[in-house]
Amino acid sequence: FYLSCRTFACRAFVKYTALLREETFLKRNPLRKTQRRLFNAKHTCLESDALPIVHHVKYISDLPENHRFPMGKFPKVLECLLRDQVITDKQVWAPKIASKELLGCVHTEEYLANFIGGKISEKDQRRTGFPWSAGLVQRCRYETGGTVLAGEISLQKGLACSTAGGTHHAFPGYSSGFCLLNDLAVAARHLMGDSTSRKKILIVDLDVHQGDGTALIFKEEPDVFTFSMHCGKNFPLQKQKSDLDISVEDGTEDKEYLSKVQEHLPWLLDTFHPDLVLYDAGVDPHREDELGRLRLTDQGLYQRDLYVLQTVIKKGIPVATVIGGGYSRDIDRLAQRHSIIHRAASKVWREYGL
Repeated sequence: FYLSCRTFACRAFVKYTALLREETFLKRNPLRKTQRRLFNAKHTCLESDALPIVHHVKYISDLPENHRFPMGKFPKVLECLLRDQVITDKQVWAPKIASKELLGCVHTEEYLANFIGGKISEKDQRRTGFPWSAGLVQRCRYETGGTVLAGEISLQKGLACSTAGGTHHAFPGYSSGFCLLNDLAVAARHLMGDSTSRKKILIVDLDVHQGDGTALIFKEEPDVFTFSMHCGKNFPLQKQKSDLDISVEDGTEDKEYLSKVQEHLPWLLDTFHPDLVLYDAGVDPHREDELGRLRLTDQGLYQRDLYVLQTVIKKGIPVATVIGGGYSRDIDRLAQRHSIIHRAASKVWREYGL
């Protein structure tokens, strides 16, 4: 009888603490039951107690041989995480393709008609860096669906990570810099909700390039705060105005870089009070990145990601992550680098018992 009572008490305590954790992350979300029915998921994961990883086999499409964009990194990120036993395939969620209606919350009707229908001029294709193809359109739509799904899951569970996303150079009416659809902007606008359940979204963009498209899209939106920390002399040449822009010098290393993040992130969380953080964990600040110009190491990126996630989660704010930019012809090493955010997230998931 004593053992039975003790077992019952332990189970009750576990259930109670689980409810407290759910309340911490969902107390600002009165429509959470409705949102469970609105998941943009093709299928859910089988291991519901593990860190949610959002991935789709169609995150990739064919490109011409020797193209500069490392398209092969997307499946390699998942392979890397599975091989190193950071995750299992049972915790992977697959997103639905982003509908034209969903994309229309950010992008113009004309642009979507031309992009989806293959009516992109050669000049525009040169600006984006991609030759148009139906497979490329499909890839971008699944990637956007993945970022939206990661955001939806994070509102339920506190944390979720996609293996793609971060296409922050795309504008409402045109694409730029390898970015054809602005997944962060679509996710933010979708997850804000309607006027009766308005949420505040903080976009933390630590890609080495300024999130110029995202900055312009939300420049008049008080419920979305855009924070971009980037290499000032890097692309894009003409910057937009984020709500907070931090420009760092060429050659910035781990310690100085992290100190700038530590200087600004807590203050933003305490003053803006977001209901959700979308985190672009670009690895192009790495010292070996072909387009980066900064000097961060693997350990520096890991400490950056761990700090961001711990700081946000400690305050009871849900966070969804995307991998952002990263450029190298060594796809295996690049994929390993991109997996750093998922490794940091797995540690935080365990530490905080999410």
